[in-house]
Amino acid sequence: MSDAPLPTSRVSRGAALGRLAAKQTLRRVVIKAGSVGLSESRRATMLDAADQRMARDFVAVLGDMRGAAMKMGQLLSFIDLGIVDERSRTAFSAQLSRLQGSADALPFEMLRPVIETELGPVGQVFASFETNAFAAASIGQVYRAVTHDGRQVAVKVQYPGVRSAVRADLKNLALFLRMWKSRVPAVAARDFLDEITGELSRELDYRQEFANQARVAQRFADHPFIHVPAPVAELSSDSVLTTEYVDGLTAQQVAELPAADRDRVGEIVYRFYLGSLFSDCEFNGDAHPGNFLYLPDRRVAFLDFGLYKRMAPEAVDMERRAAQLCIEADGDGLRALLEQAGVLRHDSNVTAADCLQYTLDAAGWNFVDDYVRIEPAEVSAAMLGAVYPGARPFESMRNERLPPEHLFSRRLDFLVFGTISHIGAGGNWYRIAAEWIHGAPPVTDLGVAEAAWRAARG
Repeated sequence: MSDAPLPTSRVSRGAALGRLAAKQTLRRVVIKAGSVGLSESRRATMLDAADQRMARDFVAVLGDMRGAAMKMGQLLSFIDLGIVDERSRTAFSAQLSRLQGSADALPFEMLRPVIETELGPVGQVFASFETNAFAAASIGQVYRAVTHDGRQVAVKVQYPGVRSAVRADLKNLALFLRMWKSRVPAVAARDFLDEITGELSRELDYRQEFANQARVAQRFADHPFIHVPAPVAELSSDSVLTTEYVDGLTAQQVAELPAADRDRVGEIVYRFYLGSLFSDCEFNGDAHPGNFLYLPDRRVAFLDFGLYKRMAPEAVDMERRAAQLCIEADGDGLRALLEQAGVLRHDSNVTAADCLQYTLDAAGWNFVDDYVRIEPAEVSAAMLGAVYPGARPFESMRNERLPPEHLFSRRLDFLVFGTISHIGAGGNWYRIAAEWIHGAPPVTDLGVAEAAWRAARG
């Protein structure tokens, strides 16, 4: 990690990504041109090595850039979008997983002015402050400190210049998506670009993140298995967010636990993200393996509430009804619902069977009444099938329009199952979801405990 300030201009950040792509393309061209006469296995080995070097380059470049560019790397680490050959994908993801938890930290002296400008001298504001960051991510890095009243806290500080960097990344993203409009029309729609730009821009607003986290922490207070660290108002500002400190196992460590423990954590992740959508009409939109910790008391702590989404109850009801119709295999009813919601054009030639197949292909794991352990490749295939024009399911839907808020909820589904597959968890997702899709009684121990908690809270 360089000690230089973050590059913040649109040109410099776009150029960094462009050089990265060009470098990988050149490597593969050179290997293919120079491997004439070599055996196929030797040529494949050379290409695999090139993919490994690209993964290391990705980690270095995106880690240096931070901002929205680093978030792209986090996504690629657990949802495979087919960037490298199939043989290399596991190793490629393993390299990029370094971006999930912590990039290399910038020196504290680069971030000290942010704290002292907004809160005051570090030595006066906190009783003690560890200047070695224990986490460094896309927007800022996090330090451990102790308040004057003895509380252990985590202090998240934005990188100087990161707001300009994110704005530059979003402008580049808008340009890239417009260029891809003929290939991925639903993703490149103007209203979706506006939506994602607004959501990612709000991630920079620590005041709003404070409000989001405070409300969700209050909502899940005394929950039997979900914990949201409470923020500390007097030690938070525009660019500093201080919360209760929590320590636990990371996703990578959870993946090494026995299957029963992994399944339990997976169910908690499922209930927190997707259960919140249907129960509360709002959800944390940044579901990825770096945003939870498995605590010693067997609760799961959820972190990072910058990318937070609220949905109108009518939109949530539409998603609930769509799931019911899919479970009932009622393609005609599903098609009518999608047309009524504006997803399908009135003159669309998409059939009822197309609608049913597309929904099952994109989220079938929610509709199987059996124990299902999702593999990362299955999540990747479903996501690619939903947005990639070369996939058969997409062809039938490529000219239709999914409203932006539903795009975010579908994105959440992919991210949640990407996270669940990353830790190797399984479950009967259909039976769990039946609680909020059909109003069914819970059938798991966690479901029973949560129902009792909700009843006690009224």
